Amino acid sequence: MTREFSTVGVVGLGTMGAGIAEVLARTGLDVVAVEIDEDGITRGRGHLVHSTERALQGGKLDAAGKDELLGRISYTTSLADLADCDLVIEAVPERIELKAEVFAELDRVCRQDTILASNTSSLSVTEISVQTGRPGKVVGLHFFNPTPVLKLVEVVRSVVTEPDVVTDVVAFLERLGKVPVVIGDRAGFIANALLFGYLNHAVRMYESRYATREDLDAAMRYGCGYPMGPLQLLDLIGLDTAYEILDTMYHQSRNRLHAPAPLLKQMITAGLLGRKTGRGFYRYDAPDSPTVVPDGHTPSTDELPTAGVREVQRVGVIGTGTMATGIVEVFAKSGHDVVLRARTEDKAIAAVAKVRKSLDRAVAKGRLAEADRDAALARVSPAVEFEELADCDLVIEAVAEDLAVKKTVFEALDEVCKPGAILATTTSSLPVIECASATSRPGDVVGLHFFNPAPVMKLVEVVSTIATAPEVTATALAICGRVGKKPVRCGDRAGFIVNALLFPYLNDAVKMLEAHYAEADDIDNAMKVGCGLPMGPFELLDVVGLDVSLAIERTLYLEFREAGFAPTPLLEHLVTAGRLGRKTGKGFRDYT
Repeated sequence: MTREFSTVGVVGLGTMGAGIAEVLARTGLDVVAVEIDEDGITRGRGHLVHSTERALQGGKLDAAGKDELLGRISYTTSLADLADCDLVIEAVPERIELKAEVFAELDRVCRQDTILASNTSSLSVTEISVQTGRPGKVVGLHFFNPTPVLKLVEVVRSVVTEPDVVTDVVAFLERLGKVPVVIGDRAGFIANALLFGYLNHAVRMYESRYATREDLDAAMRYGCGYPMGPLQLLDLIGLDTAYEILDTMYHQSRNRLHAPAPLLKQMITAGLLGRKTGRGFYRYDAPDSPTVVPDGHTPSTDELPTAGVREVQRVGVIGTGTMATGIVEVFAKSGHDVVLRARTEDKAIAAVAKVRKSLDRAVAKGRLAEADRDAALARVSPAVEFEELADCDLVIEAVAEDLAVKKTVFEALDEVCKPGAILATTTSSLPVIECASATSRPGDVVGLHFFNPAPVMKLVEVVSTIATAPEVTATALAICGRVGKKPVRCGDRAGFIVNALLFPYLNDAVKMLEAHYAEADDIDNAMKVGCGLPMGPFELLDVVGLDVSLAIERTLYLEFREAGFAPTPLLEHLVTAGRLGRKTGKGFRDYT
C-alpha cells in the first residue's frame, strides 16, 4: 500500500515552482508555497494567476475551479511553516550551494518521515541528499516546463534512496496525471542529457556562421517536426540556465560536446539571457514576451532573392525511387513540365505510375481536384536517354546514395545539358562538391536536399559549395519557394543542418541504452512527453533504418573527427545482425 500525501510544500515560486504548485492544487492537495521575501511571493502569485487565467480562457478551468485551486495554496517566507508537510519539493535556482542550504534547513524543520524532493534538472541528487540526516528520503522529481501541460516527470533515485520512497512518489505522480520515469543519478538525467547536447551543437553551428538563426530553427521545425527550433528553445529556457546545465554535464561526463559553446558565455555576460530579459538569440517586444521583433540580424522582408535568378520552366528528375517520384509530383503539381529519366522504359513507366498513385490518393482525400491531377500527370514525360534532358532548365539527381553512381550521372549531364542549366543533387550526406567536380561547370551545381515524403515535407536544404555561383543559389531558393517549400541555406559539409544536429542526438540515445542507464521505452517517452518531440529516438531510428543511420553517423565522424560522433558499438552490432528497423521487422524493437 503506497503512502498518501495530503499537504505538499513547494520551495521557490519561479516559473517551475509556480507550475508545480498549480498542478498539486488542481488535484485537490493543500500546498504551502515558500519564497524568500514578499516580492517573491507577489511574483509567484502572479505566475499562478496568469496561468490559471489562461486555463480559464481556454475552457480548461471554470471560474469556481480557478478560485478553489488558488484557495488551496498558502504563502509564506518561512521554511518552518513546512513542518507538517508530507512531501516538500524544492524548485529554487539551479545552484548547488543554494539547494544545499535549503535542504539542510528542511531537514531541521520537517518531520522525519517527510520526503524531500529536488526539481533539479542537472545537479547531483546524491550531493543534495547528503546535506541532510535523511539521504534515504531524498529524491529528484524533475518536472518539465510548462508543468501544468507537460506530463513527464523524471524520478531520480540516488544510490541510497529508499525503495519505498521511489514507490510512493511514483504512485503519487500517477495520481497527479503525470508520466513518471525512474532513473539513476547522472548529470542531465534522460531528457536534458540528450536535449542539451543537441542545443549546444546548434549554438556552435550558429557561432561558426554556418547557418542563420532563422534557417537553423526552420530546419529542425520543418525537417523533424520539432515544436521549436534549437535557438528559440534556448531563448525560452534561458541561456544562463542552459549554460549551468551544460557546465554540470561537462564536469561529470568530460564529453567535449557538453562543454558550453563560448558564445553562450559571451551572451550571458552581455545580459542576453533569452525571453526573460527580452533579448537572446532573438529580440522580443518585452521581457518574458514570446513575440519576436525584427533586429539587425532579421532577414529582409523580401523572403526570396530575385537578383540574378534564372528562368526555370522545364525540370528533369533522374531516379525512380520514392524520393525521385515525390520530387516529380511536387514540380508537376506546381505547373512545371517534368522529364522523369530512368534506366529502362519499363522503370520509367512504373515510376510515372507511382506518381499517379500518389496523386490519386490526394484526390481520394480531397486534397487535390481531379482536373489538377490530370493536368499534373500530363506534364510528366518518361525518358531513358540522358539526351532527353537537354532542354531542361533544372535537373535534379535522385539516384542511390553512392558517390561513384552520382558522379557518373553528373558526367553524363555535363555532356547533354544546355549552358546555364542548373544541376542539383538530393544527397543527404555526400559532398556536393564531389558531384560538381565531375562536371566542367561546378558553378552550376547545387545541393537540393528534399525530405521524405517530398510531397508532404516542406523543408529543402539548399547546399552551396565553394564553387556554386551566387545566382545558382538564388535560383534554387526561389524555385523552392515557388513550389511551396521552405528553403534553408547551408554550406557543403557532412549532414548539412538537419542530419548534423539529429544524428549525434540519436547516437547519444543509443549510448544511454548501451550503458543500461534507461530502457528504450523510457528514453522514447522522455523525449516525446518531456520535450514534445513527434517521435522518440529509437522509434525514429527504426523508421529511418539502422543501416542508413549508421552510414550517416560514419560520414559525420569521418568529416568532423569528433570522438562523440563515433557510432556506438551497439548500433554497429544490430546492423551486422540484420536488425535494420521496420523494413526488416526487427530493429531496436520487434515488429509484426
